[in-house]
Amino acid sequence: MAGKITFTMIKPSAFKSNYTGAILKMINEAGFVIRAMKTIKLTKEQAGAFYAIHEGKPFYETLVEFMSSGPIVAVVLEKENAIEDYRTLIGATNPEKAAEGTIRKLYAVNMQQNAVHGSDSDENAIIESDFFFSKTEWI
Repeated sequence: MAGKITFTMIKPSAFKSNYTGAILKMINEAGFVIRAMKTIKLTKEQAGAFYAIHEGKPFYETLVEFMSSGPIVAVVLEKENAIEDYRTLIGATNPEKAAEGTIRKLYAVNMQQNAVHGSDSDENAIIESDFFFSKTEWI
């Protein structure tokens, strides 16, 4: 399944602003198939575990606080060349540098509240998908 799966989260600020439907529409129109999806509110412990790779970095605590501040939508997506195609669709992490028409350019508040998370590698896509879903939910 390597190369065909990616993971995304619609972040609390985008969820609160009611952008979920518009973001999912863009994802579908870009040819992605939704393999699994759920809405949950992360605890601080869950957000900290998901972003553990950033522990110790200056933005870690505020990231955990933000990601546990409201509901998120966790989604497993499938498409050939999923990682690269999705990262192109979402745009740069900093919405000020994101290309016109990308999800982050359209729906982000700032660099941290950048509307969506997107996996950066095939390995991380599997790890992140498994964080939120059992294999029977998305395989």
